[in-house]
Amino acid sequence: QVQLVESGGGSVQAGGSLSLACTVSRRTLTRYAMGWFRQAPGKEREFVAAISTSGGSTYFADAVKGRFTISRDVAENTVTVHLQMNSLKPEDTAVYYCADSIRTYENRWRNFGSWGQGTQVTVSS
Repeated sequence: QVQLVESGGGSVQAGGSLSLACTVSRRTLTRYAMGWFRQAPGKEREFVAAISTSGGSTYFADAVKGRFTISRDVAENTVTVHLQMNSLKPEDTAVYYCADSIRTYENRWRNFGSWGQGTQVTVSS
């Protein structure tokens, strides 16, 4: 069973920074991108950012471009994907979910694999 373990998040004032991490076993890696989606109360889950399996390509939603960065660390048995969130805005408040099989389908980024447990990010004005 694939397990994505998330860490990080929390609460910050607008303009501040937070980071998220998601660790997965290398044995369960897919051949697709890993990354993050988020879901605010009363809204659909939306794509945030992704990084390719090689780490050479990154993708961002327009709402976070220039403020968020994504990177990955490869260890002997695990891969960890990091999401650095800077210049946070109240509209970034959501539960953030790690995803392990992200690709485009019908012109939208979607996850066709497993999800992390979700991590709350709260940005106050």
